[in-house]
Amino acid sequence: MILLKEKPFVLAPWAAMMAADKITPLRTRTFMPNLFRILFGLALLFGAASSAAAQDSNFTIQPGDVLQITVWKEEGMDRETLILPDGTFTFPLVGTLKAQGVTPQGLQAIIKKDLTPFIPDAAVTVTVKAPLGHTVNVLGQVTKPGEIIMQGRMSVMQALSQAGGLTPYADEDDIIIIRRENGEKRSIDYPYDDIAQGDDLEKDIDLKSGDVIVVPTAGLF
Repeated sequence: MILLKEKPFVLAPWAAMMAADKITPLRTRTFMPNLFRILFGLALLFGAASSAAAQDSNFTIQPGDVLQITVWKEEGMDRETLILPDGTFTFPLVGTLKAQGVTPQGLQAIIKKDLTPFIPDAAVTVTVKAPLGHTVNVLGQVTKPGEIIMQGRMSVMQALSQAGGLTPYADEDDIIIIRRENGEKRSIDYPYDDIAQGDDLEKDIDLKSGDVIVVPTAGLF
């Protein structure tokens, strides 16, 4: 008589992981779509910022920006590059270039000119993949204080709106913008009440990268 040895029951690796972590197939199915939505949302955010930057003729490249540079029919030269804190980046054949303060269209012309000895009539395209160097900070009595990435041009009122608006404790009369120019900081008064009522709209100035909006707390008396 031949006795058959019964094999021990072993969970498949994925089933064992589910059992150990108490993850059910249903939860797995719901987790993956949620993760996809988050990643898709981030892609839309940076895509919108990139599109806005491309359409704004006043947009200039700043340290921290991520650029996508392509040279037609020269796939080996296509690359994504981060602008360094000193405003420069390196590119094949031309070495180190200064990008800070230059528009994407202007940088295209510079790269094309420097590539001419090596690639005559090079077709260069520069796009802003993520304008991470274009940020302002909103501090004080706003609903969501913190850093804001500027998607193209942004006025002070637009930044305050993106920060969730003023809290009930905000001192609307003493809002200021701190701006660094030529190595020095200066303070710019912001007439919030007048602008909110539709007056002095020319004083709703466009922000520059690095600006800080300060919304102080109103006094008790």
